[in-house]
Amino acid sequence: MTADEAVLIADEFDGMVSSVGSAVLGKTDVVRLALVAMLSQGHILLEDVPGTGKTTLARAIAASVAGAWRRIQFTPDLLPSDVTGVTVFNQATREFEFHPGPVFANVVVADEINRASPKTQSALLEVMEEGTVTVDGNAYAVPSPFLVVATQNPVEMSGTYRLPEAQLDRFLMRLSLGYADTAAELAIIRGDRLTSPGDLDPTCDAERVDRLRGAAARVHVHDAIYEYVLRVAHATRTDPALSVGLSTRSTVAMAHVMRMLALTSGRPHVEPEDVKLLAQPVWAHRLVLSPEASVGGRTGADAWRRSCGRPRRPRRGTREPRRAADADDSGMARRRGGSPPARRRGGLAVPGGRAARRCGGDRGGAGRAGGRASRRRARAAVGPRRADLTGRGRARLAPGEQHRSAGVADHGARARRRR
Repeated sequence: MTADEAVLIADEFDGMVSSVGSAVLGKTDVVRLALVAMLSQGHILLEDVPGTGKTTLARAIAASVAGAWRRIQFTPDLLPSDVTGVTVFNQATREFEFHPGPVFANVVVADEINRASPKTQSALLEVMEEGTVTVDGNAYAVPSPFLVVATQNPVEMSGTYRLPEAQLDRFLMRLSLGYADTAAELAIIRGDRLTSPGDLDPTCDAERVDRLRGAAARVHVHDAIYEYVLRVAHATRTDPALSVGLSTRSTVAMAHVMRMLALTSGRPHVEPEDVKLLAQPVWAHRLVLSPEASVGGRTGADAWRRSCGRPRRPRRGTREPRRAADADDSGMARRRGGSPPARRRGGLAVPGGRAARRCGGDRGGAGRAGGRASRRRARAAVGPRRADLTGRGRARLAPGEQHRSAGVADHGARARRRR
């Protein structure tokens, strides 16, 4: 992956963001994250208060994909067969035929998913993870790309069913729109620059999604970033405030989505800031608090902040590990007046010289050379010692100070003759 290729893909992605953003004003950051999840073939859970544009964003994402999309309004009386499909007996052919349900589409909008019973919610478990639906012992594949955009209202809890942890773990991101800012809400009230999701033109198809996924696989990720992701996952698994930490599925999902985020940002490599930006939408909804933490008023967002803050985050601009043969080049570079190669400390690249001494690195020749130089500068600032106030030392003094030093030397000579 070259930088020029990444820039071209980022320009193409910006066009997709502008298209969807014309239907959802003032939410560019959320639209970018939602499209990154879609290109990574991950499912999205939109959770917010009523009237903030959850369904509008879901419909706009569905309209941006050149393919079939279906909307399912989840209600308490909805059955699993209403989602997956049902097998019926055809009296004309004397055979059973499968009638596919609305889940057989490229984009499925599951509106108010928490209003359906857990039995109906579990109908999406297999298709969200494996891309197939099993009915009467027969497996049927859904079209590719496949994306589930679900919405739920966290305020009105009467008549709703909380999503199980197994289903929450299958959502790549949980996003929240929030209220629009003043300028965007004023434009929405006036109806200016507002496009209906049904009027959007498709900006992405299955071939383009496959091409972008192949390009994202070539984005470079430093080993220090992989190790940081793993350390955060281990920190959540040992946190006493959490009963369930991050799963292996969540770490693999982070590896996929951080590559896609870097690619759509115009970079051929992943930066540590990408993990920091994606930590809350990708990880926070997968954490399960312990009963003591729930009673204390803590949330999943508080838990992931604590877990992400415990391991040391990699520095920006990490490089490949230095070869062992380059170890002898450090002193030669200093003798020539150049900068020594970067050292490795804790899996991260640390500059040589003074920064290496601060990090506890090389304390050999570079430290002694720096100490000798500092002592020479200190002696030059203080001036010559008393024992040097004759001869050679007098030549370095100012004219007025030379007479005073000569008087001191003559007085010492007279005293020795008297003794």
